Amino acid sequence: MTHDYLIIGAGPAGLQLAALLERDGQDYVVLEAGAVPGTFFTRYPRHRTLISINKVHTGSEDPEFNLRADWNSLLTDDPALLFKNYSKRYFPAADDFVRYLADFARGLNVVYGSRVDRVARSEQLFTVQAGERAFRARRVVVATGVSQLHVPPIEGAELCERYDTVSVDPQDFVDQRVLIIGKGNSAFETADALVETAAVIHVAGPHSVRLAWQTHYVGHLRAVNNNFLDTYQLKSQNAVLDGTVERIVRRADGGLRIVFRYARTVERLREIDYDRIILATGFRFDASVFDESARPRLAIDDRFPEQTPAFESVNVPGLYFAGTLTQQRDFKKSTNGFIHGFRYGVRALHRILNSRHQNTPWPSTSVAATPEAITEAIVARINVSSGLWQQFGVLADVVTVEDGTARYHEEVPVAYLGPQPLAFVVTLEYGAGHDQVDPFDIDVPRVAENDAATAHRASYLHPVVRVRRDGEVVAVHHLAENLENHWNIPAVHREPLARFVKGVL
Repeated sequence: MTHDYLIIGAGPAGLQLAALLERDGQDYVVLEAGAVPGTFFTRYPRHRTLISINKVHTGSEDPEFNLRADWNSLLTDDPALLFKNYSKRYFPAADDFVRYLADFARGLNVVYGSRVDRVARSEQLFTVQAGERAFRARRVVVATGVSQLHVPPIEGAELCERYDTVSVDPQDFVDQRVLIIGKGNSAFETADALVETAAVIHVAGPHSVRLAWQTHYVGHLRAVNNNFLDTYQLKSQNAVLDGTVERIVRRADGGLRIVFRYARTVERLREIDYDRIILATGFRFDASVFDESARPRLAIDDRFPEQTPAFESVNVPGLYFAGTLTQQRDFKKSTNGFIHGFRYGVRALHRILNSRHQNTPWPSTSVAATPEAITEAIVARINVSSGLWQQFGVLADVVTVEDGTARYHEEVPVAYLGPQPLAFVVTLEYGAGHDQVDPFDIDVPRVAENDAATAHRASYLHPVVRVRRDGEVVAVHHLAENLENHWNIPAVHREPLARFVKGVL
C-alpha cells in the first residue's frame, strides 16, 4: 500500500497535521518511535515545568482571541480538547501536556513503537523503513523536532555532562563548582535548580544574555528562568560569563579545568577550575536516517533542514517539514519553533498540500470590493486573530481584488505569496529596532499611543497593511499602537485605513 502522506513523529506538530488530514478524510499514517504521543515531553523540560503560557482567564469568550494566551492547545473544533481543561496553571506541568496529547491523538492513524531507521526516495515515491516494516508514501512530512543535543566544537567537550542526561536532583551538586555552557532557557533552568545547593555556578556563552521581554522572541531567556541573574548581580557567588570555552581538560584530582577566552576584558584568557561542567547548548535535527537519495540539505550550522516557503526540502521534492523544524524559516525572529506558532504553520502546510495535490484552493470568503467593507473585514480580524498575533511578520491575511471582486484569505505565509493583480497583505509586526532598547526605560523616545500620523514609527506590535501589485509592494499603511491591542478607534484606526484602501482602489 502506498500512502498519500506519511508523517514521522507523533508530537504536537505531527498530531496537528494528522488531525487536519483525518478531518478531510485523506490517506495518511503517522509513525511514532515511542509508546505514547509526545515522547519528547516525557523527558523535557528536565525540571518538568513548561514555559509555554496557559492563561485561562482572559475576560473573553471568543475562542479565537483566547488562543493568543493559550500556547499549548492544538487547533481543533472540539472545545473539550483545549488545554485549559487539563491544567489551570499559568506555567503548566509537562506531564499534563503529555496527558493532553494522548487524548488529542485518539482516533488518529498513529503506529506506535515504529522508530524510523531509513528514508529513501525512488521514482517519486518514498520508502520508509521502521524496524521490520516498510511503508511507501508519495509524500513524507518530518515532524520529529530537534531530537539531538547540539554539541559545540569544544576541545574536551566529551568530558562534560549533558542537559539531556545530567542529574536533576540538586542534592547531587552540594558544595560543588558548576559550569553550565549555554545561555538559553535550558541553561538557566538548570542553573536555577542548583542555586540552593551548588557552591558556585557560572553560566557561559559567546554572546550576552538576550531577554525575551526585550527581543520579543520567546526562545530567549524567559522571566520564569531568570532568577539566576538576580543571584549574580547581588553577589551570591554566581556569575554569567561572556566568552568562549577554548579547551576542557581533566585535572589530576578528578576535577575539570577550562581555558576561557573572555569576550571583552583585558585578561583575554583564563584558566578556571570546576567540579562539573554541563552542556546546555540547544538541540539539532537528526538527519542520520535519510538515505542519500532523500537526504535534505541542512542550514544554520547544520541544525535544521533547509526549506522552501512551502516548508518543503529545497533539494528533495515531496519531503516536507512540520513543527519546530520549520523555525529555519524564521530563526529567532518569530514563533515557528514553538507550539503556539507552528500550530498555524502546520495548518498553512495542510492548505499548501491541499492546493498542490487535492486541487483545493486556499479557503477564502467574499468581501465587497469597497473601502468600507475591506476595512471592516481587516479590523474585525486583527482584533481577534490568534494566527497573525502569534506568527507576527510570518503569516498574513490577504485580501485580493480582481475584476471588481474581493476575497479574504486567512493566515497565508508571507514568503509563500504569489503574484496577484492587487492584494492587501495584513500582518502584525514589531517596529524596526524594537529589540535594541530597554522596554522599561521611560526615557526612550516613543511614539504616542493612538497617534495615526506617527504609526509607522511604532516599536510595539501593530498592524501593517502592504499593497502588492503583481507581487511588488507599492504602498504601506501602519495602524497606530494600542494599549489593549484593539485597533478599532474610528478617527485613529478605521478612518485612516479606509482612506488608504480607497486611495489604492
